[in-house]
Amino acid sequence: MSEDPASVFRVEAADLLDQVEQGLLDLGDRLDDMALVDAVFRGLHTLKGSGAMFGFDALAAFTHHCESAFDRVRKGDVPATAELVAVILSARDHMRALVDGTAPSADGEAILQRLAGALASATRDGISPAATAPASALAGWQLFLRLPVDAMRNGTNPLTLLDELRALGDCTVIARADGVPPLSELDPLDCHISWDVTLRGDISREAIEDVFLFVMDDMELRLDPIAAADSPLVQPVSSPPAAATDAAVADQGLAEAPPAARAVGESVRVPAERLDVLMDRVGELVIAQSRLSQLAHQDGGVALRSVAEEVERLSGELRDTMMGLRMVPVASLFGRFRRLVHDLARDTGKAIDLVTEGESTEIDKSVIERLFDPLVHIIRNSCDHGLEGAADRRAAGKNETGMVRLSAHQAGGQVVITIRDDGRGIDRARVRAKAEANGLVQPGQVLSDAELLALIFAPGFSTAAQVTNLSGRGVGMDVVKRTIETLRGTIDVASVDGEGSEITLRIPLTLAIIDGLLVRVGDSRYVLPLAAIEECVELSPEQDRQSEGRSLITLRDRLVPFLRLRELFATGTRPDPFQKIVVVSIGTERVGLVVDQIIGNHQTVIKSMSMLHRDIGSFSGATILGDGNVALILDIGDLVDAARPREERLRAAG
Repeated sequence: MSEDPASVFRVEAADLLDQVEQGLLDLGDRLDDMALVDAVFRGLHTLKGSGAMFGFDALAAFTHHCESAFDRVRKGDVPATAELVAVILSARDHMRALVDGTAPSADGEAILQRLAGALASATRDGISPAATAPASALAGWQLFLRLPVDAMRNGTNPLTLLDELRALGDCTVIARADGVPPLSELDPLDCHISWDVTLRGDISREAIEDVFLFVMDDMELRLDPIAAADSPLVQPVSSPPAAATDAAVADQGLAEAPPAARAVGESVRVPAERLDVLMDRVGELVIAQSRLSQLAHQDGGVALRSVAEEVERLSGELRDTMMGLRMVPVASLFGRFRRLVHDLARDTGKAIDLVTEGESTEIDKSVIERLFDPLVHIIRNSCDHGLEGAADRRAAGKNETGMVRLSAHQAGGQVVITIRDDGRGIDRARVRAKAEANGLVQPGQVLSDAELLALIFAPGFSTAAQVTNLSGRGVGMDVVKRTIETLRGTIDVASVDGEGSEITLRIPLTLAIIDGLLVRVGDSRYVLPLAAIEECVELSPEQDRQSEGRSLITLRDRLVPFLRLRELFATGTRPDPFQKIVVVSIGTERVGLVVDQIIGNHQTVIKSMSMLHRDIGSFSGATILGDGNVALILDIGDLVDAARPREERLRAAG
């Protein structure tokens, strides 16, 4: 193999451990759900087997104890309890450390001691497995089994499975070859044989199903119990004659693959780095296509323009396909916070419910990766600072269980993520007192409500009375704000005393390629993200003169402030006779941007600013135009923030 087998296993193990964690969290809410018990058991069983196969012996040995515990739950020997689920969650974290090679052996021994204690306290007597018949009434099982056609290609040895059945009890195996095709059509790697098996003894159904655990989803398996008097409890299903089987295959068409075979290859795991490289190549192609189109329309003939238009169409389709490959649902992000809230509830002693909405909303994978840490800080603050304890919630007339709601939806070219809690809200007096003590504001300084709440993002700011393992060090929210700003996003805070707080993040869908509107201001060209644009209107010379000193325009009975980009950027040029106002919006806020000329739509490949220019406001990046020149991409959020105080002053002036 060209790829390191251990690296392949680590990727697979991470997926298995995530599945086990989600199953355990669900099981914690529904302890009597045997389907969840089975799902967790299968995940542990697969992890143990795969770990042993790839040389992770310590992982396999440790996982075996957890698997055995859940096997006892499956068989009804012990019930699933909250204590058992908590221990297996800790064991899951230790398994992850074993996969990474960073787990102290002492931690594993302590967890196994806790596991033994949880099993001992949960043991109940007189419970027999529900899935098996009484020993006096059951003499064995009659089986029919047919493996997937590609079973041997995937490494399954049918003879080994039959040997495992023989190890369970007295076993008679009869092979059936009625499904074997003619020799001229036979592929020696395909499995066409099925088997009738008579298995006698006091054997549970689960023990038989465990033999086929790795192929259970794709195979055909029928189990009919046999009574002690050797008479089947149910009539066995007779198989169709070979001729009928061949006719059925002929009707379906020999060229059509079985469903199990078709399922293989429907998805391919690709390293994220390869997608990033491919995205860069697509970006370069878009830039080259833009240059080709410009040259074709300047001095090219009809044939060249036709080719340029075809290349533009193909590059646009390739861009959209590539963007689709990078988009992933936020469910992959939201699901990771269930464990966080579960642990926070345990650490704080509070009852907390996490509610998620809009999990199918899609966002660029690179954005999701960078959103995890900011959301962790916000959710931790909501649980620790925002939500009250049970006694305080009862006194306030609230449900004893606090709620944190995590929602997402798409708005134009942005994804809006909201974190809302139903706690006590932000204590504004306490925030102001702490800000004055830290020298962030002067005593008596007039602040709007938005400015006051924004102080929680100041470096080193914390209103916690004491430092705990969860909060109080003043590290976190300032990092949140910086991270969101590096993603070209915005963050807003709202709070109502006694009802809770809401933090809203607005993040671009992607950081790679966007549709933009190319405009000219003075002698320079700029790009506005098309998704943020609401409309474009003309600013006549008369309106321009009337609005001097009062940069407001009335659009459909609503005042909209506007910024003259020519003045903001100090171009030193005279305005065009007929300027244009591009109205942009973020959330409910609108602002107009006065430009000299609207050039047209532009596929914008976003390039990062250099280290020297990264902190300059009003710009979120740059792009290369078709003529090779550079155009700056305007930061809509920063421009809206710049217009907000001006609008407030103008409204106050009447």
